[in-house]
Amino acid sequence: MTNKKRWEFIPGDEITIAPGRTVKRIRALVAIDGFGVSPGDLGGYVESETNLAQVSGNAWVYGDARVYGDAQVYGDAWVSGDAWVYGNARVYGDAQVYGDARVYGDAQVSGDAQVSGDAQVSGDARVSGDAWVSGDARVSGDAWVYGNARVYGDARVYGDAWVYGDAWVSGNARVYGDGLIFWASQVGSENGTLTVYNTRDNTLQVTRGCFVGSVDEFLEASERKHDDDTHLEYRLLIEIAHSRITRARVKLEAAQ
Repeated sequence: MTNKKRWEFIPGDEITIAPGRTVKRIRALVAIDGFGVSPGDLGGYVESETNLAQVSGNAWVYGDARVYGDAQVYGDAWVSGDAWVYGNARVYGDAQVYGDARVYGDAQVSGDAQVSGDAQVSGDARVSGDAWVSGDARVSGDAWVYGNARVYGDARVYGDAWVYGDAWVSGNARVYGDGLIFWASQVGSENGTLTVYNTRDNTLQVTRGCFVGSVDEFLEASERKHDDDTHLEYRLLIEIAHSRITRARVKLEAAQ
C-alpha cells in the first residue's frame, strides 16, 4: 500500500459555512480509479484531511459537495453535486450521496446504497446494501433501510423502523416503528413485490411496480386488470397487511 497522498487543498478556494468553520476545495494528486479522476482534477469542498480518505481507497468528493465536521468519506464512496455530509456521519463502501442530499448526525450510508435528490439521512439511521433514498424522503432516528428497498417521494422512515428486502415506500408514508409496513414478494402476474405501509393520516398506501395509491385504488385497479385468482391473492394480502399494521399502530400509540 502506498502512503502517497491522494489529494490536496487549493489555497484561497474556500467557503465559510459558519463562524470558525471553513471548507476548502480539493485537487487530485493521483488518478482515482473508477471515477475518471486524473491528477490535477478539481474536487469538492472538505474541511480537514480526516473528512476524506487520504492514502487509501478510491473515495472522492465532486462538484460543490461539502464534507465537514467529524464526518468521514472512505472506501470507494463518492459525494457529489450539492450534497452535504457532516456531523459524525459516515459514507463508505461503494455508497453514493449526490444531488442536494444531506447525511448528518451519526448516520451511515454504506454498501452500494444511494442517497439523492433532496433526501436526508440523519440521527443514527443506516442506509445500506442496494437501498435507495431519494426525492424529499427522510430517514432518521434509529431507522434502517437496506437490501433492495426504495424510500422516495415525501416518505418518512424514523424511530425504530426497518425497511428492507424489495419494499418500496413513497408519497405520504410515515413508518415510525416496527410493524407499520408489510410487503410480499413474488406475487401477482409479474411475480413482483407488493408493499403496504402507514401514512401520515394513519391510512394505508400501496406500491406495486409503478402503482402508488390507496388500498381502494389499488384493489379497483387490480380488479380491472387481473384475473380472479390474481385479484383474490392481492385482496387477501391487503387484508393481512391491514390487520398487522393496524395492530402495530395501536401498540405503538399506547406505548407513547
